[in-house]
Amino acid sequence: MNIQYHAFHELKMSVMEASPTLHATIPASASDYLSDLNAQQREAVEYGVGTAVASPALLVIAGAGSGKTNTLAHRVAHLVLNGADPHRILLLTFSRRDAVELDRRVGRVLQKVLKLRSGVAPSLPWAGTFHGVGARLLREYAGRIGLAESFTIHDRGDSEDMIGIVRHELGFSSAQTRFPLKGTCLAIYSRVVNSQAPLSEVLQGAFPWCSAWEAQLRQLFGAYVQAKQNQHVLDYDDLLLYWAEMMTDPGLAAEVGGSFDHVLVDEYQDTNRLQAAILLAMKPTGQGLTVVGDDAQSIYSFRAATIRNILDFPGQFAEPAHVVTLERNYRSTQPILDASNAVIQQSTERYAKQLWTDRASSQRPLLVTVTDDAGQARWIADKVLENREAGVKLTAQAVLFRTSSHSAMLELELTRRNIPFVKFGGLKFLEASHIKDVLSVLR
Repeated sequence: MNIQYHAFHELKMSVMEASPTLHATIPASASDYLSDLNAQQREAVEYGVGTAVASPALLVIAGAGSGKTNTLAHRVAHLVLNGADPHRILLLTFSRRDAVELDRRVGRVLQKVLKLRSGVAPSLPWAGTFHGVGARLLREYAGRIGLAESFTIHDRGDSEDMIGIVRHELGFSSAQTRFPLKGTCLAIYSRVVNSQAPLSEVLQGAFPWCSAWEAQLRQLFGAYVQAKQNQHVLDYDDLLLYWAEMMTDPGLAAEVGGSFDHVLVDEYQDTNRLQAAILLAMKPTGQGLTVVGDDAQSIYSFRAATIRNILDFPGQFAEPAHVVTLERNYRSTQPILDASNAVIQQSTERYAKQLWTDRASSQRPLLVTVTDDAGQARWIADKVLENREAGVKLTAQAVLFRTSSHSAMLELELTRRNIPFVKFGGLKFLEASHIKDVLSVLR
């Protein structure tokens, strides 16, 4: 806490010394700290900063590999360098790791420009996930919204256990009934809360095998909510639900929204209806609101995220949001981007963009059709050995999977051919405890 206090004190002194023409008094060596940004990134960073009239909301459509994190970090730093109070900037991210990384990058820019002492990089007090920030605000406003100030927060494991206890008390845990397990029950409950959709709709769309238990599930969820209230407990979903409910009170919404001059949101395509409702209640005119994301990278619908949030964002305010599109890619070669652009263009609803790069290559991506998982594993193993014969080291070759479990068949094929490999993320198939147990019996 002392380090953070001194960092902010030093930042405040630097800003005060530079005011009121901060950008004109920044040391010459750091005066063009935006020079490494391309034209679109710079437009996103500078939009609405230093203008006499409040600007509409900003939507940054950041294509894959387009330097989104760097752009967002520079925008936050640019706001601070132009007089914004760091304590009145709310930065919302998808994960805690993203929040830490963004905070670190913002601090690094400020440290460089303001020539702060080494090791004393400023940190944003209000940078975190929706759930983390929601927990802080609910603590602060608990007494005013009917929550016990001593409420506790259950993690997923605790929540599963509680709903399991309620499930048993209601008589739904008998082996004869085959009622959904506690983990499934919590998943259904979470989907209903975050999607704000009726239980029947959620069951039909995501859990059709549980539809026969709709009445019992409705009873279970009511008892689960009552149990939480009796024990002054909130689960992760409640952090958003209570925050959103709090924002339905015009006075509280104005007070919370007024606490922040700038609200910036990363990965907006992965937000759900509750999160969008919170933002719109905090900044109903859109002024001071920046959201960054890419409709082509929306993959979390199974967590109740809805792509409608980012597609409909510009038109949700009386004065439409300004849209900046980042199209220059810094990671891939042009042939890969050409294939990606062709796939993205098949979408019926999307933001128009054409990813490009100055990294040319004569190598084009291949589309290979196989009959099954075993055929896929054999093809990859053949290709790995073929590349090795052509001079490509095994350590210079990688195979990517969506989830760890998808690698099992390939692991067996590589092991059979005595091709060494390292797996990152999850245990190797042959190292899993249940597989080791079976092998020990066979031996």
